[in-house]
Amino acid sequence: MDHYELDNMISDFHERMSRIALFDPLFELQRKKQTDAEGQSIDLMELGMLTLLFFFEQKLMRNNKASVKELAIYLFKIIDGKHRIELADCEELARSIIQVFRPASGKKREFSFYNWEARERGTVYTSILRANAFDSKTNTQYYALDEDGLELVFATKEFYSEFQLSIHQLVLRKQLEKGEFQGALRQINEMRVEVESLQERMIKLEHEIKRSIVSEETLKRYSNLLEDIYTRLQRENEEFDELRQFVNETRMRLYTDNSLEKQQRAYEYILRIASELEMVHSDHSGLLKQSMDLKNQALSSAKESLYYTGLSSFNFDQDISNYIMGTPLPLQSLKGIVSPFIGLEQTKSWSPLTVFGEQSINGAGEHEARDEVFLEAAGDARDIGFMRKRRALFVEVMELLIQELDQHTQIELLQLLEWIKLNNEREWLALRSFYDFWLIIHQRSPVRALSYDQNEEDSGLEEVFNMLGNRVLLVQEASGIIKVDARYHIQNMKLTWGEEQDGL
Repeated sequence: MDHYELDNMISDFHERMSRIALFDPLFELQRKKQTDAEGQSIDLMELGMLTLLFFFEQKLMRNNKASVKELAIYLFKIIDGKHRIELADCEELARSIIQVFRPASGKKREFSFYNWEARERGTVYTSILRANAFDSKTNTQYYALDEDGLELVFATKEFYSEFQLSIHQLVLRKQLEKGEFQGALRQINEMRVEVESLQERMIKLEHEIKRSIVSEETLKRYSNLLEDIYTRLQRENEEFDELRQFVNETRMRLYTDNSLEKQQRAYEYILRIASELEMVHSDHSGLLKQSMDLKNQALSSAKESLYYTGLSSFNFDQDISNYIMGTPLPLQSLKGIVSPFIGLEQTKSWSPLTVFGEQSINGAGEHEARDEVFLEAAGDARDIGFMRKRRALFVEVMELLIQELDQHTQIELLQLLEWIKLNNEREWLALRSFYDFWLIIHQRSPVRALSYDQNEEDSGLEEVFNMLGNRVLLVQEASGIIKVDARYHIQNMKLTWGEEQDGL
C-alpha cells in the first residue's frame, strides 16, 4: 500500500471523530449508576435518548418553553410500570440528564482525540442542548435542542413520513445560519419535491374520502386524519414565514456590505434562495387551502352521502320489526326503539262544529250493537307460496328434533343449533320462520298432536304436530341467550319427552 492510499484513508479524520463525539454524552450517561426505590438499576443511556426525542418533538411542535418539569413529567409517564420512582425523584433524574447534555458551566462539551491526519491532539466542542429562555417570575430555565443535538437525533434514524418537510425546514435554517448557500439551494429543491409529493397524496386522499366513507367509524377516522394534516401544515406554514423573514434579513445585511467579491456572490445566492423559497412557500400555501377545503367540503359531502345511503337502505320490517320480535328485550329498551317512529302526541279536544254533525236518536236504554273485533285479512290475500315453504321448513325441523330426542331423550336448543351449523344447514339460520317454529312450540308446550286450532290447518301446524303421534313434547326455558348472528338472538330452551297420554 503506497503513501497516497494511506493519506486518502485517513483524510477527513477530524470530521469522522466529530460525528463520534456526538454520541459521547450518551455513553457518559451509560456509565452513571442510579437505582429506583426497589433497588433496580435505571438505564440512563436510554433515558438520555428519550430526552433527545422529547426536545426534538418540542422543536417540531414549535414549543419554545420546555423546562426540567415538563421533561420530568414526560419521563415519569414513560417509565411508569417499569421502575418505581416518584415524580420529585424523576425531576432530579431529568436535571442530571440535562447537565450531561449541557454542563452546568454553560460551556460546550469537549471531546479530545488524536488526529492521525494532522499528527496532533485535537478537540471537538459539541452543544447538544442550549438555554432557550428564562422566566424570572417563576425562576424557570427553558431548554431547546441545539445544532449538534439535532445532528445526533438525525444520526439515530432516518426520518420520513409526515415530518419530512419540517426536518427540511430545520436543516435549511441551520445552513442559512452557517452561510452554506449552495447547500441551502439543494435543500429548497428537496423541499419542492416533498411539497409535490404532498400534493399527490392530498389528491389521493380526496378521492379516497369520496369513495371509502361508508360508516360513522371511517368518517371519524378521516376527520381526525384531516385535522392532524391541517395542524401540521399550519405549523409548517409558520416556519416558512420565519424562514422568509430570516432570508430577507440576511439579504439586507449582505446588500449593505457587498464590496468584496465573496459578499457579492453570497448576495446573488441569497436572491436565488429568496425566489425559490417563495415559490415553495406558495405551493405549500395551496396545500393548506386544499386541506381546509377537504375539511369543509369533502367531509360534509361524505356526511350527506352517508345520511342518504342510510335512508335508502333502511327497511322497517328488517331493522325494527324483526329486531323487536326476534330479540328478547326489556320494556324500557322497546320504548327507546319504537319512540322515534311514533307520531307526535295528539290531544283530544271538543270542537263547536260537532254540533252540526250526525246525532244519535236512540231512545233511553237503547244501545247500538257493535262488533268489537279486529279486522282480518281476506283469504285471497295470503301468500300461498310463503305458507308452503314455511310448512315444509317446519316439517324438516320437527323431523330433526324427533330424531335427536329419540337418541338423547333430552337436548338443548344450543346443541341443536351447533349440529345444524356442522351439517351444512346454515340456510335455516337465516330464515325468520326457523325462529318462529321455536317460539310457537315454546308457547304451546306441552305440545301434543292436537295442539292446533282449526284455523291453523292451512298454516302447516296440523301436519307438524301430528308427527308427534302419542308423544308429548316439553319445552322449557334454559339459561343463556343464543346469539346466532347480528340479526337473530333467541332464548336457549330445554327439549324433552313428556308422559305419553292416549285418547287425547
